[in-house]
Amino acid sequence: MAPLFLGLDLSTQQLKAVLISEDAAVIHESAVRFDMDLPQYGTTNGAILGPAEGEVTSPVAMWLDAIDLLMERMKQTGIQFGQIAAISGAGQQHGSVYWSKSAEGALGTLNAALTLREQLAPKAFSIQRAPIWQDSSTTQDCRALEDAIGGAQELADLSGSRAYERFTGTQIAKIRRLEPEAYGATSRISLVSSFIPSLFLGHIAPIEVSDASGMNLMNVLSCKWDDRLLEASGGSGLRSKLGPEPVPGGTSLGRINGWWTTRWGFSSDCIIAPFTGDNPATVVSLSAPGDALLSLGTSTTLLLSIPPADTPPKRFTTSHLLSHPTTLDAQIAMLCYKNGALAREQVRDQYSERDWAVFNAAVEATPPGNDGYIGLYFPLPEIIPPNILGHFFYQVQDGKALAVESIPSDHHPRAILESQFLSIRSRIAAILPPHAPRLRRLVVTGGSSQNETIRQFAADLFGMKVYVSHTKEAAAMGGALLAKYAWWRAAHGGTGTFEEMMGGEVVGMQCIAEPRPEATRVYDGLVGLYQVCEETAVSAGSQ
Repeated sequence: MAPLFLGLDLSTQQLKAVLISEDAAVIHESAVRFDMDLPQYGTTNGAILGPAEGEVTSPVAMWLDAIDLLMERMKQTGIQFGQIAAISGAGQQHGSVYWSKSAEGALGTLNAALTLREQLAPKAFSIQRAPIWQDSSTTQDCRALEDAIGGAQELADLSGSRAYERFTGTQIAKIRRLEPEAYGATSRISLVSSFIPSLFLGHIAPIEVSDASGMNLMNVLSCKWDDRLLEASGGSGLRSKLGPEPVPGGTSLGRINGWWTTRWGFSSDCIIAPFTGDNPATVVSLSAPGDALLSLGTSTTLLLSIPPADTPPKRFTTSHLLSHPTTLDAQIAMLCYKNGALAREQVRDQYSERDWAVFNAAVEATPPGNDGYIGLYFPLPEIIPPNILGHFFYQVQDGKALAVESIPSDHHPRAILESQFLSIRSRIAAILPPHAPRLRRLVVTGGSSQNETIRQFAADLFGMKVYVSHTKEAAAMGGALLAKYAWWRAAHGGTGTFEEMMGGEVVGMQCIAEPRPEATRVYDGLVGLYQVCEETAVSAGSQ
């Protein structure tokens, strides 16, 4: 039988599956939507708010039920689980699961006549609801962590990010502070991404290196747990609760547990590989070295694989620096902007009659450089640059940008695109090592990636061909490719790179826009001017 590879994605609102063949063709897709398919858990968009202010969790039992339901749906469509040679996947980043002292025994003695929930919930968990990425209840713990390490800059240098409320280290610190009995009853702590392979293995899986980057607990350059961070977040016992050092993607963690072979018909030879976070999995599925990945959704996010270098990129040029899932001495830089689609839609509504066609026409009617008008739009406190709030306008005269009260209404659509994308472009040079090759293409995803005017605009401003992928479930697809990578490496004596397996290409890519050299030259000359405007705006508008 030809081997198949299963990728799962346990996201906030649903559990998704993508099954691929050896040539990466999609064989099957399935999903379980938590609110719709498991309404008994009372979630809204997969989560439960409160009771404390800012607290957001998801029931772990709901995830167990979702896995059983997903398997049943796949079986009903005729999927032969025995053909699946390896399994990997992704989990929503920053969510954490707390195992009880009886968890290992329960995982290792699963009864094929019973469901996962019937055997594991609640006894296998010391806390029944998992804090997820939307949680913002740990501000006190964030400040305490930064103070313990020597400030936000020092923490970012060490862990890849300053302290964020959703990160696992501060979530652990809060539980230790407010629920000491539950913390004491916790034998192991998993991320959502390491929780799922634990079920397949029948014992608790190690945490994967790239997802470990989103915890404020690991040294992002050595890819090892850091004692200072562990002590500050969870005390002397946290190292044992986290388990072994983080492992890279494509590692074989072992063979599938017998519960899965008896209940569902999986082959006993099926390899279980580490699951990673949803963002690293998306990088795996949609980009190759030399690509930049731009997500134009609610937030605007650039993901950029950084080749190995002697020194890391300058901190706060990025909002996060993650270890790469398949290349231990490489990283992924993440630029994350809170004012993405929200700001673009506000400009559309105010200046383009709430109509994208009118917005696009205004962009196309104005030239690159926008007749010298520059606008920066921050309706919400921004992440990059940090905490800036407000709208700021400038007019270029004699090569200098002068602050003005407003700009002509028909110039706002191009102004917001230019400022958002120039902010990204101005930071790319600081992220890449000095002698890194020029980026070869820009892969766009998210809602605005469907807009042909914005696609062409991105090609012009970044000076790169713009591509889209045929893959709709990028994180699950990345998981399936990581499953294939573990299987492929096992067949090659445990050696070989992900790029060698893929032949240096990404499956299912289509070029949809090419840069116009005359437009790119204009933007080449605007990067420095934009930086001056941003620095001026930061001085005027930081909160």
